[in-house]
Amino acid sequence: MPMPSVDIIVPVFNEQEVLPLFQERIQAVMQSCDVDWRVIFVDDGSSDESREVMRQIHDADGRFGFVALSRNFGKEYALTAGLDHASADAAVVIDVDLQDPPELIPDMIAAWHSGYDVVYATRKVRHGESATKKATANLFYRAINAMSKIDIPKDTGDYRLMSKKAYTAVNKLRERNRFMKGLFAWVGFKQKQLLFEREPRAAGQTKWNYGKLWRFALDGITSFSYVPLRFATWIGMTVAIFAFFYGAVIIAKTLILGNDVPGYPSLMVVILFLGGIQLTALGIIGEYLGRMFDESKQRPIYLVEEYQPPTDS
Repeated sequence: MPMPSVDIIVPVFNEQEVLPLFQERIQAVMQSCDVDWRVIFVDDGSSDESREVMRQIHDADGRFGFVALSRNFGKEYALTAGLDHASADAAVVIDVDLQDPPELIPDMIAAWHSGYDVVYATRKVRHGESATKKATANLFYRAINAMSKIDIPKDTGDYRLMSKKAYTAVNKLRERNRFMKGLFAWVGFKQKQLLFEREPRAAGQTKWNYGKLWRFALDGITSFSYVPLRFATWIGMTVAIFAFFYGAVIIAKTLILGNDVPGYPSLMVVILFLGGIQLTALGIIGEYLGRMFDESKQRPIYLVEEYQPPTDS
């Protein structure tokens, strides 16, 4: 029987300092695994020397290949490109910054051999992250699971192993606004959770600021929930019902007591309140409409500038 194979998908954006450290760690870990393994780096339009470092790593060890995108498309699209280029019996998705320890891969492979199609890693401790980031991450997972029909594992990033059946199913989902954690959960299959302690970055700086995290959260919610649209409907109906009864009270009061001079402050409060509700509803609709516009253009999800395939061990 041929030895099972594993492709390791690694998105990269301006990570020249940590790439050699990642190479050393992954080589040490995979030596203990009874599989044929390859690494596919995905250069997401790095502006530093990351691509040159990846080329040097490939020259030193052919099992390390890379896909270079034509520009910075974003991590979700880099993950998609890596999975599109995978062909092994299973694929592992892992970040290059070594916050997710490669030493967990043998346990993932063991769970895969025991019959699981998806083995995902959940953070029980998040070292090196601020209290604000931990709190907002916790709030995000609670919010999206409350609004979505898909159960997305809490405190779980992209770090996981997927059988060929599972990642092939993910590759069939070609939507442009991609929230990979949701897509991984949407395909289903038999899944297992592994717990680990997340470490600080091995080198370099995080590329995620709060602006990017906000857009990421918004993509996740709008991709897997219609609750915001329904919320706009509910609050609109509530305000309309309130306005109807309030108008009836004013009419009755006028007929019984006569017409009095309306107060300017109360009038402004009502106008501003209704205007705010309308603009909020239009903003929510606009978010969904913009995503529909992106889908309708049918542009490629990403473009490849260079591909250096890895070789088998």
